[in-house]
Amino acid sequence: MLRSMGQRRVTGSDEDPRVAELSAAVSRLRRELAGHRAEFADRGIAEDELAALAAMALGGVPEVRRMRRSLLLIVGSIGSVSALRDGLTEVRNAVELFGEPPRRPDDGTQLPTV
Repeated sequence: MLRSMGQRRVTGSDEDPRVAELSAAVSRLRRELAGHRAEFADRGIAEDELAALAAMALGGVPEVRRMRRSLLLIVGSIGSVSALRDGLTEVRNAVELFGEPPRRPDDGTQLPTV
């Protein structure tokens, strides 16, 4: 698993290793969620936001603010399901590989981190 934001692209590949990490983590959590039989109220939100993260990963380097928003929604919807904790942690770590969102030019504030 990649841990450093300073990682370079894989030799012979144009894919950013952070994007590959995000894609793998999202795929794993989507499989785990699909296999989790118990229903909960916000399952659809988690599925939609995981699909959005997967689409962002397919599109190349995703927008950090949008990824963090999706992550917050996913955490809010499945964060209490202990069976999904490890997969959720992997997604969070993959999002964090992209760093902090850029500061807003208008007021200098940042969006909250997860």
